[in-house]
Amino acid sequence: MASSLTKDSARPGTPGSEKTFFGHPRGLATLFMTEMWERFSYYGMRALLPLYLVAPGGLHLSAGTATAIYAVYLSLVYLLTLPGGWFADRVLGPRKTVAVAGVVIMLGHLCLALPAAASFYVGLGLVAIGSGLLKANISTMVGHLYDGPEDPRRDGGFTVFYIGINLGAFIAPLVIGTVGESVDWHLGFALAALGMALGLVQFLLGSRHLDAKSSVVPTPLTPAEKASTLRKGLIWLAVAVVFYGLVGGTGHFTLNWALIPLTLLGLIVPILVITRILRDKDLDSGERSKVSAYIWFFVAAAVFWMIYDQGGSTLSLFAEKSADNTIFGWEFPVSWYQSVNPVLIMALAPVFAWLWLWLNRRGKEPSTIVKFASGLVLVGASFFLFLAPLSIAEGGHKAAAMWLVAIYFVQTVGELTLSPVGLSVTTKMAPAKYASQMMGVWFLAVTAGDSVTALLSNPAVGGVNLDRTGFVALEAALAVVAGFAVYMYRKKVKAMMGDVR
Repeated sequence: MASSLTKDSARPGTPGSEKTFFGHPRGLATLFMTEMWERFSYYGMRALLPLYLVAPGGLHLSAGTATAIYAVYLSLVYLLTLPGGWFADRVLGPRKTVAVAGVVIMLGHLCLALPAAASFYVGLGLVAIGSGLLKANISTMVGHLYDGPEDPRRDGGFTVFYIGINLGAFIAPLVIGTVGESVDWHLGFALAALGMALGLVQFLLGSRHLDAKSSVVPTPLTPAEKASTLRKGLIWLAVAVVFYGLVGGTGHFTLNWALIPLTLLGLIVPILVITRILRDKDLDSGERSKVSAYIWFFVAAAVFWMIYDQGGSTLSLFAEKSADNTIFGWEFPVSWYQSVNPVLIMALAPVFAWLWLWLNRRGKEPSTIVKFASGLVLVGASFFLFLAPLSIAEGGHKAAAMWLVAIYFVQTVGELTLSPVGLSVTTKMAPAKYASQMMGVWFLAVTAGDSVTALLSNPAVGGVNLDRTGFVALEAALAVVAGFAVYMYRKKVKAMMGDVR
């Protein structure tokens, strides 16, 4: 993608002040391209995952089990952003951590490319670990490019960065999805490995444009802490190896011995982490108040992502069996639906970025709380819309592809009112001590939402058919009610946020 680099002498001394990328620090171009290729690999694999899990030529699992695996995998990706942030804060710093992450993700996709069930699950694990190392830190480095939380370009910068995410996500299903569905599943996964390799090269070549803070380890481990951490890690690893060795050795192991503990972790860990931060005596009253206010955004985001992420599982599996996946008589791969959201993001994100600035100049920009409430109402509305194709399918007919496109459109508008703003407000409200880790906390909202989906869909736990009319209506109503609740308490939350707006 061609860069828009222009001279800018208005802000001397600011990182990347000599040249800009669409009016933003030049380092944003490096992070934009790195994230684009990493998202190409991630979303291409993700578009194939639920379809491969249920396909006769894949793992041939039930829809409920496939949805549970998909949701647990997404949950794990975002759960691991927390140790990813900790690793950068205490060991390597954000820049080196992202480089290591790229290698791990690439190896994970190569394991997925091998035609064996065991290597497939190992590959999922490696991609999750690598994504956890990368996600919190690359977003933190975007924040480093700006002159503090009050820099007026900050929200716009995260929106531009979001376009990079979605450019990769748009191309991926068209390339990786087509090859995986039409040629060979594992060749599709191999293309995902190639995408990550390109992202890694881009990052290494362009890292000189990043801010110096991206190489700093904020709170490095002391030698005693390193020894203690290593010892505890080895103990927990040994416990896991012995436990699962006994379960497997006695013939009792099933997939749920892994899925259910990981699902519960996705619900328990966010609660423990936020509680620990709130109780940290090193925080002053202002920082503690901001973290308390942040809980409202966290819960709102968890409800949002619980519904939104079903666009890749519940909606995709519905399309595979119950939709007429044709345009003017031409049939297209089911995975292509996953390109609808990112292409809409690229079309609408600049409009939203302009709109917020235009309203801000006139003193009418909605507060972060109002934006969050709007996102929840919109994602709920998308599932009310889902009731229409569900009714068509229950009548024995194939639902038109445009019904699904309309659902993704409403979800995209909701995403643009919530997600880029959430990334930005997290960096603004984070206590200095928890700079990278608070970005991990933001991603834990996705973990919590997807963990609820995994529990509900797992045949051994909830056993709920997530594409049934009654349950879809219940989820839609939950999101709308949550949106109105956030709006009603906006004054209380705003007071807790202190000087952050």
